[in-house]
Amino acid sequence: MKARLVKFGEIAVEGKRYTHDVVIDGGKVRKRKKGPSKQFREKFGHTPLSAEEEIPWGGKRLIVGTGAYGALPVMNEIRAEAKQRGIDIIAAPTPDMCQLLEEVNKGQAYAILHCTC
Repeated sequence: MKARLVKFGEIAVEGKRYTHDVVIDGGKVRKRKKGPSKQFREKFGHTPLSAEEEIPWGGKRLIVGTGAYGALPVMNEIRAEAKQRGIDIIAAPTPDMCQLLEEVNKGQAYAILHCTC
């Protein structure tokens, strides 16, 4: 699946550009609704990825692009939930995770890509 961080604040997935974080769930792209995670912003200094969000748990691994500079916090609850489900989480700066997505078939892509920070 093709994805790339076009510039700070803009990501392209399969040729379509987005100016917000995206969730890829079995190859289908949707906007990341981070509202449920905003309650944790003060604790982390940034809205983290929390288990309160709609996480795409469908695959054997979840790819998390942590932003242009890798600043998106991934809460421990996400990691615990993934472990319980037998899912590997791979989290690193978004440009690196976009490269990793190149190796994934579209229908098997499960990812959350942060396009700022």
